[in-house]
Amino acid sequence: ITSTTPTTSKMVNVLCCMCGIPIPSNPSNTCPSCLASKADVTRGISTESTLHQCRGCQRWHLDAGKWMGCELESRELMSLCLQNVAGLNKAQGGKNGEKVRLIDAGWIWTEPHSMRLKIRLTVQKEVQLGTILQQSFVVVFVIRNQQCTECQAEFRQGVWRSLVQVRQRVGHKRTFLYLEQLILKHGAHRGSLNIETFRDGMDFYFPDKGKAARFITFLENVVPIKVKTSKKLIGTDDKSNISNFKHTNLVEICTLCKDDLLYLPPRTARNLGNITRLVLVKNVTNVIHLIDPLTGQTAQMNGEAFWRDPIRPVITAARSRFVRCVVLGKDPIPVPVANVSKRTATRRNRNKLALLTVAKEVDLGVNDVTVEESSHVGYLMNAGDVAVGYDLRDVQFVDDEAEVARANGKLPDVVVLRKLYGGVATGEALEKSRLFKLDRLNVKIVEACRAKKAKKDQMDDTIDEEDFLREVEADKEMRININLYKSEVAIKEEEEGGDAAMDNGNGEDDEDDDDDQQVKLDELLDGLILDENPDEKEQQMADVNIDEDEIWGGVGQKFVEEGKKAAEDGVAFTGRDEAGAVKDKEAAVVVGTVFGTEFMKKPFKFT
Repeated sequence: ITSTTPTTSKMVNVLCCMCGIPIPSNPSNTCPSCLASKADVTRGISTESTLHQCRGCQRWHLDAGKWMGCELESRELMSLCLQNVAGLNKAQGGKNGEKVRLIDAGWIWTEPHSMRLKIRLTVQKEVQLGTILQQSFVVVFVIRNQQCTECQAEFRQGVWRSLVQVRQRVGHKRTFLYLEQLILKHGAHRGSLNIETFRDGMDFYFPDKGKAARFITFLENVVPIKVKTSKKLIGTDDKSNISNFKHTNLVEICTLCKDDLLYLPPRTARNLGNITRLVLVKNVTNVIHLIDPLTGQTAQMNGEAFWRDPIRPVITAARSRFVRCVVLGKDPIPVPVANVSKRTATRRNRNKLALLTVAKEVDLGVNDVTVEESSHVGYLMNAGDVAVGYDLRDVQFVDDEAEVARANGKLPDVVVLRKLYGGVATGEALEKSRLFKLDRLNVKIVEACRAKKAKKDQMDDTIDEEDFLREVEADKEMRININLYKSEVAIKEEEEGGDAAMDNGNGEDDEDDDDDQQVKLDELLDGLILDENPDEKEQQMADVNIDEDEIWGGVGQKFVEEGKKAAEDGVAFTGRDEAGAVKDKEAAVVVGTVFGTEFMKKPFKFT
């Protein structure tokens, strides 16, 4: 007979076999406190470990000579810590009766200079059939300093395996200053052991041939070059047929630079779209961009064409060749704009040409000599502006055909190059008027043998740096490819009302007077701290404080609020106030019993 009367099932308490207190029934008939004292969930798992970090690049040692860059409180660093907990991986892969399951892991705050990392782990383990215990404990990691392979190589002599020698046979260093900014922006120098600079070039030392080849590929994409390679045997093993070589790569950059004046051969001019023979080098990328200063016609010459038939400039861009001119007047030159929209005709197809009336700055107040010439940068000029250019009436050409053309009156009297801005034009102190500044590579300067020559090279380098800054200041296309940072002048202008200055500088309301080459505040980046001596960088890192930059994992990063990175990665974090209350090992608790659950789920039947 089966009873259909509804009944209420209730668990019967039993006495603990060890302490005798009433507890719900479980397979071991033991209370949680007695069971925890009898079975240790964390047995075999180490609570102390060691992590090795490179002091130079701040990377962490992974295994087998591998190093990994990761930030503090990050998910990657947590994964590295869990791999170094002795016994945890073995316990997780043990037999069914010994298997430990990791439930949770979180960071615990430690003093920044304690060289310690703490994590709080929560594990579960089945101690008896159907009885699962959960326990939390703290694992402490001691950080030890150990140099990685790359940093060790920097302090040893003769460890490089591939050398890239970059050279340009010109009398200035403006090309290398621009190349340095490209290298910094793209990080092409990463992996190099050392960088040395000379008056006519730079040397890059790499630990292997592959990194050098990658750097040469980068150079091919930014400047026209030709490469010569050689290798030297430094050791061989006849038994295993293994030889060690040192590879040397000579990279020669084309001798044409920005603002060089060329007088093309007739055949070359025809191949470049029948452009006029007198052209300017507008800029140099992986190809050479040329422009006619009188008509605005442009052309491009690739590196192969240049190296096949090298061209020597009739005037090399140098401060000694430049002439400062004052613009006295400007007249527009009409350009036919058939089948072109009105907007395109006013902004683009006006071809930026204008007829300028200029006079030498040194002639003002002495004579009334003026010159009228069309210019490709005439749209930037207004009456009273100061520009630089070439005076072709007094210069001596190195090309005989150019001399004949000047004698026949086929060449202009003046070629205007660019407009001067800020303190360069007004004669003010440059450091008090320039809105931007540039970062520099940490290079080793090779001193000259004689003191007089070293002093002269230093003066020439200062002049080249100032000329390069003037080029950057007047060329927006060049500024797009490099990183410009706000100077103290720009920061002060922003604080005192930089928005108004930016609105006035944009000049979008007056389309005809739009100066699109002037430096705008919105082009500049924040966060660069430069000192006069680049060798003090290591001392700055040693004296770092809460407001300065710290480098973790090879990436410059400012100090952030504690726990912020852990929150971004979804990792638990115990703050400074709660860290003192965390116990090294908490008591185990029962989180589930299969016996009691199955007993409660069984339907009660009376037969």
